[in-house]
Amino acid sequence: MADDKLKNLGTKLEGVADEAKGRLKDAAGGLTGDLGLQAEGKFDQFSGMAQQEFADLYEEGEGVVEKAVTFVRDKPLLSLGIVSFVGVLIGWLVFPRSKRS
Repeated sequence: MADDKLKNLGTKLEGVADEAKGRLKDAAGGLTGDLGLQAEGKFDQFSGMAQQEFADLYEEGEGVVEKAVTFVRDKPLLSLGIVSFVGVLIGWLVFPRSKRS
């Protein structure tokens, strides 16, 4: 668990660094009139922001999974009832009832 948090923090920091590098390239390209460098900077900025967003989503997903596991541990019978109801509902929707004549 701690390794995942460290890895996630590393991903966030890498994203921040890529975004900063992209801003520098974008500015340098704008000053020199180099459209290729400017486009590369925009791409690095986008890549850095995407890495940061992915790290945030991963953290949120971990929290949801932890809540679900805690709920199942605390209330196993209610969890079983919910899963059974959802299974019956899906079965009822997927497999239509046959008509009797």
